[in-house]
Amino acid sequence: MRTNFLRGSWVALITPFSEDGKIDFKAFEKLVKMQLEAGTDGILICGTTGESVTLTFDEKKALMTEVRRLTAGKVPIMFGTGGNNTSAVVELTAKAVDLGADAVLVVTPYYNKPPQEGLKMHYKAVAAATPLPLVLYNVPGRTGCNLLPDTVVALAAEKNIVAVKEASGNLDQIMEIIRRVPAGFGVFSGDDGLNLPIMACGGIGTISVTANVAPVMMKKFNDAALAGNWAEARAIHYRLLDLHRGLFIEANPLPAKAALANAGIIEDFTRPPLCRPSAKAKELMIKLTTDLE
Repeated sequence: MRTNFLRGSWVALITPFSEDGKIDFKAFEKLVKMQLEAGTDGILICGTTGESVTLTFDEKKALMTEVRRLTAGKVPIMFGTGGNNTSAVVELTAKAVDLGADAVLVVTPYYNKPPQEGLKMHYKAVAAATPLPLVLYNVPGRTGCNLLPDTVVALAAEKNIVAVKEASGNLDQIMEIIRRVPAGFGVFSGDDGLNLPIMACGGIGTISVTANVAPVMMKKFNDAALAGNWAEARAIHYRLLDLHRGLFIEANPLPAKAALANAGIIEDFTRPPLCRPSAKAKELMIKLTTDLE
């Protein structure tokens, strides 16, 4: 299975909305063009940052079809198909190939709080539904469950479960995963504030919120880290660190949408139960994005 494209700077792309709550596909095109011009290595749609939990199946499929059209094979596309209903996740994941996805990202089921054995059952069922590479996604602060290293190692034995996006914030756990998984299984940083240490410990790239706002610098950071140029990687990371943190002063993706709205690329509408970013977030984003490349 070809997985060499699963590395480097990936953006967890936002989903822009208009005031009436519909997807703003014109703004979506601007966002995709921005990433292509920045040289971003890959685009994830329908992830947490893309407000996936408020998107319908039909909307997710429409976004996948549109991003494939806009990118025309220039960069790989990862499709977020996760959820907390295994049969529904299997159904959407099974359609990913026909929609043009190159890989799928599957978050741990939220709210259910499944035990580790349940997580294994869930992921094995989803993996069996697709020939595509499957990337696990662990973000316990949002889901209420933690994908433990033993479980990741067990799932890595499945032929098409090839990587994990780790956003637990637990560097000790992440190091344990990197140390124990088989060769060829990758760990992406899913927490921008920890990008540098995760990459230094053996991470293969970032699936980033910050890349929505500073895609050129995130690409430079990943290129430097993967080349072992740690002085450059460290300098970029610390230059971005306040932005990494500022993008989470309110629920993601509110600050990211504020920053992109400040730049005139999108409107800052979200879908309920999220609201528009606060004036404080907008002001902070102006401060933190001034003079970024």
